[in-house]
Amino acid sequence: QVQLVESGGGLVQPGGSLRLSCAASGSIFRIDDMGWYRQAPGKERELVATITRSRVINYADSVKGRFTISRDLPKNTVYLQMNSLKPEDTAVYYCNAHSGIFAMDYWGKGTLVTVSP
Repeated sequence: QVQLVESGGGLVQPGGSLRLSCAASGSIFRIDDMGWYRQAPGKERELVATITRSRVINYADSVKGRFTISRDLPKNTVYLQMNSLKPEDTAVYYCNAHSGIFAMDYWGKGTLVTVSP
């Protein structure tokens, strides 16, 4: 199994920045892609950004130019640098690890990001 622990959420004013971290442990050899998803109140979970082992990156259109995903393979950690935050970025942010060979997705418990004056 793979365990994912997120950190770095909190309350920030519009225009501010936050950095989320997600540390993976356990059967980390299973992990191919890692990424971040978010779920706002009353909405479905949506993709924010993903990054492969070879650092191929994909962003949701809504965060392009504002968010940056990165990955430290030796530390088994993925980061999400969020700049120019907007109230509509308010959500619970979930870390995801995907295993292609095992066809499984692993999820963290989530960290709340609130963007408010």
